[in-house]
Formats: sequence, C-alpha cells, structure tokens
Amino acid sequence: MFRRFVRVLLTVVMVASAALVGTVATAGTAQADGCYTWNRTLSQGSSGEDVRQLQIRVAGYPGYGAVLAIDGQYGPATAAAVTRFQQAYGLSADGIAGPQTQNKIYELQDNDCTPVNFTYAEMNRCNSDWSGGAVSASAARANALQQMWKLQALRHALGDRPLNTSSGFRSYSCNSAVGGAANSNHLYGRGIDLVGSPTFCQIVQQARYHGFNEILGPGYPGHNDHAHLGSMSSRYWSAPSCGI
Repeated sequence: MFRRFVRVLLTVVMVASAALVGTVATAGTAQADGCYTWNRTLSQGSSGEDVRQLQIRVAGYPGYGAVLAIDGQYGPATAAAVTRFQQAYGLSADGIAGPQTQNKIYELQDNDCTPVNFTYAEMNRCNSDWSGGAVSASAARANALQQMWKLQALRHALGDRPLNTSSGFRSYSCNSAVGGAANSNHLYGRGIDLVGSPTFCQIVQQARYHGFNEILGPGYPGHNDHAHLGSMSSRYWSAPSCGI
C-alpha cells in the first residue's frame, strides 16, 4: 500500500513538473501561425519585414484622419497604432508588439493572412486572377489585403457587426461595366463598397478613425445606396447627409 502511494505521489509530481516546464518554455513566446510568425518582440527602433507585416495588421488603428505608412519602420506612428490595437482588444497597452499582441493577431487571421471576417473572394467579384486593373495582379491583391485589415478594425469598432461588401477590386472592363470613375480606387484593389447594415452613416463616420482617407457616402452623388471606402494619396471625405 505504501509503495503504491509513493508511485502515485511521484506520478503527480512528475506531471506537475512537466506542466510547469511547459509553461516556462512557452511563456512570453508567440505561437506559430500558418500565415506569418514573428520571432521577436517589436518596438520603436525596430525595422524589417516583420515590422511591415505588423503594420499591415494594425493599419486600421492610426487614429482620426490618419493613415499608417507600411514602410517597415517602427516609429511613433506605429507604436501609437499598436497601442490603439491593444486597447481595442483589452491588452496591456504599451505600444510594444510582444507575444501577447502577436498572439491576438494570430487569433484574428486565417492561414492566407486575411483577417478572419473577410476573404479575398469578397474583395474581388470581378475575375479570378486580379488582372486587368491599374496595377499588377500581385499589387492589387496586396492592396486588398491591407484594406481588409482596416475593415477588420472598423468591424470591431462597430461592435463586431458583420460588414457586407458589394464591390472591391475591378479590372478596367468590370469598372466600365458598372459605370465606375476612370481613376477609381477599385482599379487598384483599394476601393470597397459596403451595403446593408450597419447604416451607411455609422460606417462612414467610424471609418474616419481606421485609416481610410477616401470616404464617400449618403449625400455624395451616386452614393446614397452604399458606403465607399478607399485609400489614396490625399484625403477626400464626402458624405454630407452624415455630417462629413
């Protein structure tokens, strides 16, 4: 009986020790992901492709009227965007992208790098290969990915209510078929049209905080039946019926 008790006690100790070792080994380490894995903590002064990948995913948190540069340089603007991202998800808000922040990003993305609530397919209802636009197919697809991460931030700010896209990337032929502007951001993979709920005014008003410097909505010609969000070199907002 005594020997059996000792064996049970040793087993409990070994299991507990293994669990402790596992905890120590993984504490402070971000878990690998099928899309992209960060291998270090990032903070102001960091630079490189890992910073650029981070910037894509926090581009929806630049602050009112701002746009975060995707340049691979971790400066004050990136730190501020990371802080807002952390605040949005209840993390320790220090502007440093360590394991906690990286793991939250892993939770929010699929293995093709798109955020969990958006897909390449809904960003391109024009063709299957992203060709025929104003930029290369790869550039259009990359632009669309950045826009999806901004949409993910917008969606979260609106109470995690679904956002319904009706149009994204367009080739010149697709753009012409729907009467799009000759220089439409849709041709670059940077334009998004949203329909349904939330209301168009809720969408365009909140979008001002999430990296979109092209915002068109109710009251702007041809935009009473949808909200248009995009990115361009300078700001152009117009949704008079929504106070913008």
